[in-house]
Amino acid sequence: MGRDNNTSVSEFLLLGLPIRPQQQVLFCILFLSVYLTTLFGNLLIILLIRLDSCLHTPMYFFLSHLAFTDVCFSSVTTPKMLVNMQTGSQTISCNGCISQVYFFIFFADLDSFLLTAMAYDRYVVICHPLHYTTVMSQELYNTIAHYFCDLAALIKLSCSDISLNELVISTVGVAVITLPLICVIVSYIRILATILKIPSTKGVCKALSTCGSHLSVVSLYYGTILGQYFVPSSNNSNIKDIISALMYTVVTPMLNPFIYSLRNRDINGALKKRRSTNRAYN
Repeated sequence: MGRDNNTSVSEFLLLGLPIRPQQQVLFCILFLSVYLTTLFGNLLIILLIRLDSCLHTPMYFFLSHLAFTDVCFSSVTTPKMLVNMQTGSQTISCNGCISQVYFFIFFADLDSFLLTAMAYDRYVVICHPLHYTTVMSQELYNTIAHYFCDLAALIKLSCSDISLNELVISTVGVAVITLPLICVIVSYIRILATILKIPSTKGVCKALSTCGSHLSVVSLYYGTILGQYFVPSSNNSNIKDIISALMYTVVTPMLNPFIYSLRNRDINGALKKRRSTNRAYN
């Protein structure tokens, strides 16, 4: 038998702050005061901006969203820290730890983006004051000739040279799309070579039926993506791009339940077993 450690982790132990035990209550009150000030102060900012029409400007628009993000960002870590300081328990569940990491990164990035947008707002109002009302107007919008914010359609709205952006997209596309596709092709070449060595026709048909479903999804998925991003555009490229995007974002996900579930004996067996169990309980 192997000696692999298969023990599952159910919780983590947080070492907490380097505070002496006799100072726990003092610091707990201090951090609670800071958290409540953050909470009510930012909520007050949001409320005032919403109620006062004089504050309905781009600067205060960003400020209200920053206040909301700060409330969420602080709420990710501070309440758990206060609870641990009050109870003396430093544990956190595995799911709680993963959730905390996810929301911490999400709100930290959102905070960064909002601060960047506010810096750009201040740049326009100071360096280009005559253009401020036009650049930062809430009524200014661009039309995207697509049914979702596709990157290729989005960069076409730029007034500057996008050749570098297109080069980056092509490079990343080759790495993300072409390399996995090559691996898929190599896998199926080896599969085909193995199938040709099977002596019986029944065995060949069984092997082909096993791979056929996956191969059809791979062909549809990669075929439409390659057709959209790597085939030279024509006059009706917009319609072609929309149809291609519909195929790999709407049609392909719909096929998965039919291909991998409804035609799979194990899935059908599990479904029948579940139905029998429910009938027995009823």
